[in-house]
Amino acid sequence: MALTDTAIRKAKARAKSYKLTDGAGLYLEVMPNGARYWRMRYRYAGKDTRLAFGVYPEVTLAEARHRRDKARAAIRDGRDPSADRKAERRRAKLSAAITFEGIAREWLASQRKKLTTATYDKATRMLEANVFPWLGTRPIADIDAPELLAVLKRIEARGAHETAHRVKARIGQVFRYAIAHGTATRDPSADLRGALAPVVSRSHAAVTDPAQVGDLLRALDSYSGQFATRCALRLAPLVFARPGELRHAEWSEFDLDAAEWRIPAHKMKMREAHVVPLSQQAVTILRELEPLTGRGRYLFPSLRSPQEPMSENTVNAALRRLGFDKDTMTGHGFRAMASTRLNEMGWAPDVIERQLAHAERNKVRAAYNRAQYMAERVKMMAAWADYLDNLRVGAKVIPIKRKST
Repeated sequence: MALTDTAIRKAKARAKSYKLTDGAGLYLEVMPNGARYWRMRYRYAGKDTRLAFGVYPEVTLAEARHRRDKARAAIRDGRDPSADRKAERRRAKLSAAITFEGIAREWLASQRKKLTTATYDKATRMLEANVFPWLGTRPIADIDAPELLAVLKRIEARGAHETAHRVKARIGQVFRYAIAHGTATRDPSADLRGALAPVVSRSHAAVTDPAQVGDLLRALDSYSGQFATRCALRLAPLVFARPGELRHAEWSEFDLDAAEWRIPAHKMKMREAHVVPLSQQAVTILRELEPLTGRGRYLFPSLRSPQEPMSENTVNAALRRLGFDKDTMTGHGFRAMASTRLNEMGWAPDVIERQLAHAERNKVRAAYNRAQYMAERVKMMAAWADYLDNLRVGAKVIPIKRKST
């Protein structure tokens, strides 16, 4: 006869264990100490096997029958329920061991050759500061959209809306990597579309008026802090490279006799090697700097460790010290300054854009237009340095418009 809860509760312990049968292989084993264990006996591949379902009353009679029926269904489908359970336990153990931080660091390692050094470092710091403290130890497969949103809202709460969107994008990349490698089944960040406040796009602050450019250049020359920082400030407007490219500049990339700075592809945003023709003024600054840092790797090493480049905040901090707030001038603003003035001076837009290492927006044109305009770029960089010298001394400069070539 089928078991009842009353019969189970009245079952007394005996000197030896005994069984109370419910049917279809399910039975309750009553132990000498009074404990009651649910078991199921079944036959699979010609062998008698037992399956444990837990302890009564923690596992009720109804639940034990449900587990029995589920096991019998597996047998009908040609599966061994005991093997299924072992596999499920292995998956659960593996899931618990595969944390978000572990997978994120795997993804970062896989991107090291694809990202510029500056971008890689920024992505690492972004995850370490904004995500790992809250989600780092969580099994990646268990993380859901509300958990992600809570992390992102914490970033928004401090007013860093653009950072929140960037973090969300990085999290999505980590989850897509996990899906590709079988450690997650979906990307919950995709469910957060529209959940964050939109970012108001702002251009990098830059000084572009000729008279104000002259004031800026004189201020840079007056900087009284670290000599290497002073050199970086004076070199920045002459080469107008991206801040990350400048601070990661290595002496091995420079040929001062040939007046060239060759930046390898892995350091460039567009992943293409880039040449910066050096004006005589730029070469002079570098020769002044060489005795100080030329024996090391970086032009502008960190004060804490010569093996690391200077901080990404060094140039901006120096500008603040000179009286230029973040709404007036930034390290990235030297690029906007050069682009604006060079276009006003009449240099061909293609030459300017190539020197800025911007990607061609027209993909068809990009496929065919591989011109480097090197001769024009050399002339332009020399003329640009002379133009800045004139602004520095306060001369009234009326640039002659050049015809595009």
